[in-house]
Amino acid sequence: MFQAELGSGDVTPRQFAVLVTVSQNEGLSQTHLVERTGIDRSTLADIVRRMLKKGLLQRRRTREDARAYAVKLTEEGWRVLKSVDPLARKVDERILASLPAAQRERLIQDLNAIVQVLGRMQVKEVQGKR
Repeated sequence: MFQAELGSGDVTPRQFAVLVTVSQNEGLSQTHLVERTGIDRSTLADIVRRMLKKGLLQRRRTREDARAYAVKLTEEGWRVLKSVDPLARKVDERILASLPAAQRERLIQDLNAIVQVLGRMQVKEVQGKR
């Protein structure tokens, strides 16, 4: 549905997820981007590489770890995000419209609960590796 709504646009659902995540967490390392998006490390590296070529992202070495990269949106990245976001929301609305209003609210609450639990699990995993 996402691709159908965007037409022949160059943004994939995973690239959109990266744009949104980076926009909410500027300077996020690629490692943390893997954790936040759930995209595996090698796939994410490829996505970031393609988005760098398109001029949607820029990256620099982090201060904490010279081996790691921090990513942020370029002006073009912000422009693309602003143009694609309404279309993505439209897709979300179409999907949710298949449920009665009460079930929509429940689904959103349940999904938010899952995200919160997974976020806490990831924090514990990261702390356990230190």
